[in-house]
Amino acid sequence: MSEVTSRERLLRALGCDEGDHVPCCFMSFSALRKRHNEDMFALCRAELAMGLDSLLFIPAAGRPLRRDHPDLRGLPVRPAAEVKTREWREVDDGDQDTLHKEYITPAGTLSTSVRLSEDWPHGDHIPFIDDYQIPRQIKPLVTEASELPALGFMLTPPSEEDAAAFKQEAERAHAFVKEHGALLVGGWGVGMDMANWLCGMQELMVLTFDNPGFVEDMLEMIHQWNLKRMELTLSATVDLYIRRAWYEGVDFVVPDFYRSAILPRLKREVALVHEHGAKCGYICSSGATPLHDCFLEAGIDALIGIDPVQGTYTDMPKVRAELGGKIATWGGVSGAVTVELGGEEEVRAAVREAMDVLGPDGFVLSPVDNITVDRPLTWRNVDIFIDEWRRHR
Repeated sequence: MSEVTSRERLLRALGCDEGDHVPCCFMSFSALRKRHNEDMFALCRAELAMGLDSLLFIPAAGRPLRRDHPDLRGLPVRPAAEVKTREWREVDDGDQDTLHKEYITPAGTLSTSVRLSEDWPHGDHIPFIDDYQIPRQIKPLVTEASELPALGFMLTPPSEEDAAAFKQEAERAHAFVKEHGALLVGGWGVGMDMANWLCGMQELMVLTFDNPGFVEDMLEMIHQWNLKRMELTLSATVDLYIRRAWYEGVDFVVPDFYRSAILPRLKREVALVHEHGAKCGYICSSGATPLHDCFLEAGIDALIGIDPVQGTYTDMPKVRAELGGKIATWGGVSGAVTVELGGEEEVRAAVREAMDVLGPDGFVLSPVDNITVDRPLTWRNVDIFIDEWRRHR
């Protein structure tokens, strides 16, 4: 009998079927990826060499190549050719300068301003969308319905050049995963996360109550833009398509708004993924449990990011009871707290608990969300994590 590949093992888990053992595939492994100069192909080879199950994500452009959308992996995000930009720095007499940016479109000007901090990573540049700018914004980019026509010029479908480059990359990716037995993953789709980047988190929360029609109109624009990007990525015949939804849990939206504004669009996107023969993964690592009924209705195949430490409302026995056999789960151990900071027995106990409660079928073990800190304690605990998985799987 031939050896089971990572791809085969992960596909069985994503289908909630029994496999030879519980797979261990890290959601994200930035510390290792940086050691390989952001090369996703090299990262996949390195993970497989460690004995992990691994995936190859396409498009594979690393964060340094996504200057205007560092936190949105996937196809390039480009404005229409008619859009002009202007950026400038306002020097403050104190210690916090301000960056300003304008996008001048045929339908009006969008503007944003950011108060700089010591840990601002982008120099004198403000990306179009980015996690860092949300808590530092003085003015979000989009604040009212009158700005949506201008936003339309920022959300353009993939260009012919981008499509050609992606198709060439996909050919290389298929040859690679065939040789190495890895899962081919595409993405990211995006919905409410994009709205948070555009409007600011607190501002958007208020808008969902005070002006839900405006938010729904914006989500529809994002949805239509997202569908065009999905079509191109799914044309590569990926095994799994992932939508990032870190800001779609009930930490950020109330369930009623989720059901009325987010769920119908999510259902259409999941249906598109399934039409292309792929599985649909949904990353929501906090505030997900009250939305289990929505996930079941949407038809997602995997809930990615089960974090028992930092995820609010995360009750792993309840996750297993409500989703087991219907939706696969991925995660089970806190990366930032347990793996990066914990002691040996803490790490081993967390791995055993995750596998006992969420496994064995329909479960992929992983630190949640990421392993980012490159220091001796981290690598020691990664080795312990993998060793306990091997003992217990």
